[in-house]
Amino acid sequence: MNKPIAALAILGGLFALPTFAQTVKVTPLGGIDGEFCPQDRALVFEDPNGTRILYDPGRTVAGATDPRLGKIDIILVSHMHGDHLGNAHNKAPNSGACDKPDMSVSAMPNSSAVNIALAKNSKIVTGSEMPPFFAAKLKANNGNPANSILARFGGSVLVSGVRIATVAALHSNGVDPDYIGGELGKAMKEAGIAGDVGLATGYVLKFSNGLVVYLSGDTGITADQDLVVRGHYGAKLAVMNIGDGFTTGPAEAAYVINDLVKPASVIPSHANEVGTVDGKVRPGSKTEAFIKAIKVPAHIPLSGKTMEFDAAGKCTAGC
Repeated sequence: MNKPIAALAILGGLFALPTFAQTVKVTPLGGIDGEFCPQDRALVFEDPNGTRILYDPGRTVAGATDPRLGKIDIILVSHMHGDHLGNAHNKAPNSGACDKPDMSVSAMPNSSAVNIALAKNSKIVTGSEMPPFFAAKLKANNGNPANSILARFGGSVLVSGVRIATVAALHSNGVDPDYIGGELGKAMKEAGIAGDVGLATGYVLKFSNGLVVYLSGDTGITADQDLVVRGHYGAKLAVMNIGDGFTTGPAEAAYVINDLVKPASVIPSHANEVGTVDGKVRPGSKTEAFIKAIKVPAHIPLSGKTMEFDAAGKCTAGC
């Protein structure tokens, strides 16, 4: 083979090599940059194809104008409680302090999730009986009710290249009457009851690089974490709520990770405490107890710090 032909053959071989799978980027949008604070729930997942998913905006996303949001294609809400849906929020990123979060701006009666969806023309993907609530809120604010999409237990939807399924979460899911308003909302509030939108949910996401992520939402220990999340979906990265009292505590969450889901790595969330000081895990914290109890790497969601994960659930950057 002469030299020009050989060179072309080598060049062709290089172009024929498979491209390396890209990573999924995960960026926490917490209360204070570089820290893990009591109200921190919100995470942005960015698929290699550019799709951006906001999970549980809560109270630390500074409304629809928060500059950290950028483009948001999909919003996921695990359940209707104000610290997940966003009944109030901080004035701006980094307002308040880690131990004294700023929640001074009301998002009622829409919620931060709805306000962000309206501003960004995002799809809101939820399960159970939540989609009609979001469709009605979108319609009432001149948005598109079709942007509220159902993903009910046992099925999945493909939205902007990411497959989304809901899974069981053992938690309450009442709608605050202030979201309903009017005489009905007033009567419900006086009676001390909340609206019923079905069961709370967690999520399983499959990204275009093959990574499968379990988002626990607020939950206790369930058999589905073994049979469905691990057995059927094969989740490799978990976002696990560890706050105790309202959801799994550090010991229970560690059991879920070690014995049921068995992912390659985990991001703790919803600690309901000052989890870090100067970016380091606080000694004696629930966050520390959880990290010590698990058998896989834990990656602390420090606000504003982007982490990247490959298809196997291994953190390849930012951890």
